[in-house]
Amino acid sequence: MSNKPLVQGLFDPDTFTVTYVVHSGKGSSCVIIDSVLDYDPKSGRTSHTSADAVVDYVEANDLSVTWILETHAHADHLSGAPYLRSKLGGRIAIGGHISTVQTTFKGVFNLEPGFAVNGSQFDHLFEEDETFAFGDLNGKVLYVPGHTPACVAYQIGDAVFVGDTLFMPDVGTARCDFPGGDAKTLFASARRILSLPGETRLFMCHDYPPSEREVRFETTVAEQRARNIHVNDRISEAEFITMRTARDATLAMPTLILPAVQINIRAGELPPAEGNGVAYAKIPLNVL
Repeated sequence: MSNKPLVQGLFDPDTFTVTYVVHSGKGSSCVIIDSVLDYDPKSGRTSHTSADAVVDYVEANDLSVTWILETHAHADHLSGAPYLRSKLGGRIAIGGHISTVQTTFKGVFNLEPGFAVNGSQFDHLFEEDETFAFGDLNGKVLYVPGHTPACVAYQIGDAVFVGDTLFMPDVGTARCDFPGGDAKTLFASARRILSLPGETRLFMCHDYPPSEREVRFETTVAEQRARNIHVNDRISEAEFITMRTARDATLAMPTLILPAVQINIRAGELPPAEGNGVAYAKIPLNVL
């Protein structure tokens, strides 16, 4: 069994999202984590440039896709998971608490009565601490709520894919003011990740780099514990909650939150087409 998987990150500059392909070498099985469907909010058109870059990498390395994983129902980009499954195979999976998010947003968007809030849109729902395998690699699901009530991270060998729980040390942590988010819970989730061995590699779902540096999305537990501006070892839970709550009150909603959430809770599928054959994303007014 390999303890150090190979990790290829593909950065989407439009949404600041990193999609990961994790494998053990050419010809091996792989997983894809947090894929992107390109979306133009001005025209409402979707496209596949970001997802096709993943397809190209998988095919160039003769990889076999076992899992297409989501760390949570993203609010800042649309998932490319169904498109990747149609091109490469694999099963789409997310943490089982997605049902909580689906229940909340079915009400926010007044979705069709037939929209199920049991996670059945996904091929598999992970339980907390569930393990999974692909090729000679093994993964474990870490439940890390706080940003949303359904966030998970994926531990594969010496690497952890943290979703939106942590950002690079000079950026800090994710917001907690979405429905079901909670700063106290996020602090506990961050500390769970930071209790892993110091050499553990941590891979971010996003990077929002300060102007003085280029994009980076890999760090370590030791670096985060020493330098993360929000959750280093010198910051208490109370200090974090005060900071995070005040900061969140100043943040605007993500540009793509309205189309992204209602599509991502469907495992990336578009809403059902209406009588004219067109699928529509709803825009609730004066709600969020």
